[in-house]
Amino acid sequence: MGASALMSLGMRAMTANYAALQATGHNIANVNTAGYSRQSVELETNGGQFTGAGFFGKGVNVASVKREHSEFLTREASTSRAIAAADEARSNQLQQLEKAFPLGEQGIGYAAGQLFNAFVDVANKPADASSRQVVLARTGEFATRLRSAGEQIDNIQQGVTEELRASITQVNMLAGRVAELNQKIAAAQGSGQTPNDLLDQRDQAISDISQYLQVNTIAAGDGSMSVFIGGGQKLVLGTQTTKLVAVTDAFDPSRLQLGVNDSGSLREMPNELITGGSIAGLLRFQNSDLIDARNQLGQIAAAVAGSVNRQQALGLDGSQPAVAGSPLLSVGGPRVLPSSNNASVAGVPVASYVNGSGDRVPSVSLSVVEPTELQASDYELFADPSLAAGSYTLTRRSDGSSQTVSNGSIVDGFRIDIVAPAPAANDRFLLQPVAAAASRATLALDNPRGIAAASPVMATFDVDNTGTATLAALSATGTAPAAAELTATLTFTNNTGAYNWELRDASNALVRSGTGTWTAGQSIRSDAWTPATPAQRYDWELSLSGVPRSGDILTVGKTSFPAADNGNARAMMGLRDAGLVGQVTQASGTVVPGVSVTDAYANVLANVGVRVQSAKYSAQQSASIADDAKAALTDKTGVNLDEEAARLIQFQQSYQAAAKMLQVAQSLFDTLLQTAG
Repeated sequence: MGASALMSLGMRAMTANYAALQATGHNIANVNTAGYSRQSVELETNGGQFTGAGFFGKGVNVASVKREHSEFLTREASTSRAIAAADEARSNQLQQLEKAFPLGEQGIGYAAGQLFNAFVDVANKPADASSRQVVLARTGEFATRLRSAGEQIDNIQQGVTEELRASITQVNMLAGRVAELNQKIAAAQGSGQTPNDLLDQRDQAISDISQYLQVNTIAAGDGSMSVFIGGGQKLVLGTQTTKLVAVTDAFDPSRLQLGVNDSGSLREMPNELITGGSIAGLLRFQNSDLIDARNQLGQIAAAVAGSVNRQQALGLDGSQPAVAGSPLLSVGGPRVLPSSNNASVAGVPVASYVNGSGDRVPSVSLSVVEPTELQASDYELFADPSLAAGSYTLTRRSDGSSQTVSNGSIVDGFRIDIVAPAPAANDRFLLQPVAAAASRATLALDNPRGIAAASPVMATFDVDNTGTATLAALSATGTAPAAAELTATLTFTNNTGAYNWELRDASNALVRSGTGTWTAGQSIRSDAWTPATPAQRYDWELSLSGVPRSGDILTVGKTSFPAADNGNARAMMGLRDAGLVGQVTQASGTVVPGVSVTDAYANVLANVGVRVQSAKYSAQQSASIADDAKAALTDKTGVNLDEEAARLIQFQQSYQAAAKMLQVAQSLFDTLLQTAG
């Protein structure tokens, strides 16, 4: 061996250590690059040369540049990031929703209480114009708060729609980036070496997709990576991508769903398969939390408006002559939204079959029958071909319960009417009895005289009565009390509450008569006495204090001086604590009372509050898990500047030693030349 062998060893050593220095410098330069994995040079010996004295090494070779990578940790970091993003997106939206339901004196429950309390002054002074004006002001304030909350919910929906569109655009861009990198990586794989920086960029792009959608990946033999979402839907397959699209909800055009455009075929992805990423969080909030909040708010609005307006109609206003009260509060009515996938209506696709207002015309209509029984839910009506003609399946979406209905069926306080042309087989309709109620709430009455403070009926006790019975309450319960001209006379026949009753018309002619029994604590209702003739409708409810005695006479007839009567104002006051919201009539006929307006609003606050706190906790927990997964990945693949600085010194010294080896080899070579000379 000569000086040339030593020089070769030095050259190889310098080359190897220079490569190591270069890799270390690359690490230091990319310490803050997102997704970068630490790289290191892998060295191998150059083998040995046999001599009679043994094998002499021939130095070192640079085998490859390796990146630190863990498929398991990378997958865990990506998955946990997707779950954290979903929880964070839902939590952020719920916190925005919570602002639509203020507490205390700014809340809807407080405004409702103030509305009913305003009737106290009207009851004390029925003819006082200022007291009546206060009622209008309080009603207007209640309507304003309902409308404001409804509009905030609508604005939140618009924000979710915009964010979904932007997120879908980002996913498509990132998917295109992954496909592009797949092509470059597959081309580079032919060299026999791995393109580390390209692999890092692809991993980072896939991780960024996880922020929007949870993904699964499968590596191919050519080095490309296929990406799948939603339980197997391909997003990237080699160098090909599937475009995600924002699909308008089949029922409600204001909502978006996630869909795919696969080779020109557009289809909606099932929401239950979208389990991670901010898109999943937004869809869950939109399809569950936001709908529930809108329906709970609408339930309050519809129940209060229906009850107040019904009581208004049972009283007499302050005009001359007095007439039945007109509506005090107006809210949005029930809506029917046909599916865009329904069969054509009279040869015109449902999606384009519209009325003069631009709304799609369905084959179903809704009307509120009993506002206190309205529930906070949407319903889906399905023309099931397996049922008999004229029968349909109705599913309450809030709990999934189903029943068979037909034209004229009354369910949860609303009536379903099938109008021509009848739905075709497999047609679907989304029924929204209360969803639009709050956002369209307005004051319907502007004249203080229009407040129906007077009751159409009054009670008179005979001056010769010997019992202690006095009037506790009297209110009309019929639908057209102002048209009633009948007078009822009750004559008690013993001291235990038995009585005879007579109904006489304006000419004092006997219409009907009968007997009854009064029990302490129970009211006397005229429903069973009501004549069949609509023009003679005469319904009222009377409560007594004290005890009547035999021979006592009580007369209930038309109010003589409506301007001074406060009977209906007192009934309005009673609505404050009445169970107006969420009454349920079970199949057995048992009635489960509803709750008061203030309690209903408190329930909404509690429901939203629980969701907000639960979402916050879930977001904090998933964020912590994601941070731990990211930290574990960083520990494995990240750049540590202290370690790199130590390696820099190590490789620098090795390089200098190799240079010294070359210097020695050169000196030996010069000596040999001098000796030869």
